[in-house]
Amino acid sequence: MVTVAIRLLPDDVVLQGRPGEPILDTLRRAGYSHRFGCRRGGCGVCRVDLVEGSTTDGAVVSEAVLTPEERAAGVRLTCRAVPDGDVTLRLREDDTLRCVSPFLARYVTRSSLT
Repeated sequence: MVTVAIRLLPDDVVLQGRPGEPILDTLRRAGYSHRFGCRRGGCGVCRVDLVEGSTTDGAVVSEAVLTPEERAAGVRLTCRAVPDGDVTLRLREDDTLRCVSPFLARYVTRSSLT
């Protein structure tokens, strides 16, 4: 199975995503979480900044949630963003990556892609 690398800053945690899998689903499957709300793209709570790579929205995201200017600046919703390949994301200053399942997380690579 082909996978994509999802690097999360500032923690420098690298997760292996599945093709077509939204970033939030990858996080949860790997035993991690960050702040999120509705999981449907309607609240905008799960915002992150795309540092490198590209994504496609797996479903429609309203311009009331993410404006065209925010999208152009690299803001993404982890519940909707599906990586097109390897990506690097930065959590917002008021957000924290949390390990919610140490059993699952122990299989996650914790190193830089560089």
